[in-house]
Amino acid sequence: MIQLYNVCKSYQKDSAALVDLNLKIPKGDFVYITGPSGAGKSTLLKLLYAAEKPNRGQILINGMNITRMGPSRIPQLRRRLGVVFQDFKLLNSRTVFENVAFPLEILGKKRFEVSKKVYQTLKMVGLEHKLQRLPLQLSGGEQQRVALARALVVDPLVLIADEPTGNLDPEVTLQIMELFRTANARGSTVLLATHDREMIRLFPRRTITLENGRLTEDHRP
Repeated sequence: MIQLYNVCKSYQKDSAALVDLNLKIPKGDFVYITGPSGAGKSTLLKLLYAAEKPNRGQILINGMNITRMGPSRIPQLRRRLGVVFQDFKLLNSRTVFENVAFPLEILGKKRFEVSKKVYQTLKMVGLEHKLQRLPLQLSGGEQQRVALARALVVDPLVLIADEPTGNLDPEVTLQIMELFRTANARGSTVLLATHDREMIRLFPRRTITLENGRLTEDHRP
């Protein structure tokens, strides 16, 4: 599903964000990416959804070599991915329904298909009763669930999350993690960057540790 071969990424000549990273993640896996601040976690995720390109190496997702993709093909890749950010990145001028519908509209889905799928997805995250609210009318945990619904509505092959529970209290964190587990059970490969060791202890899964841009541990419980 996901393969990285000798991937290197530097933002400055004397500072490497990732160094000779080799990694294989099978379809349907659930993987934590952890390590100290500056270890390269966010850089790795950005490479996977093509927000950045590596300086060297190859990245394959579902057989597609994304390092060789031109700008015109990147949207095709992202249609198969779901991405969840720590700061949500919701459109504050649009309702919950409109935020979640947005990826389906980009895909050109018919209106009745969009309405049905959005409602089903919001129901899955427990927010079907708030579909006409604006994001700023919601709590932080609710906004994160909207962001997760927006990622899940396209039935992604790969669900990528960067510190999705970093600003949430423990009870809400447990709720969000249950949703990630549900998405994984439905077939999405999940990559979740986190520094929260307690969450990894409570929900043990394969854990990849980065330090100074290098893979230092690949632990399977």
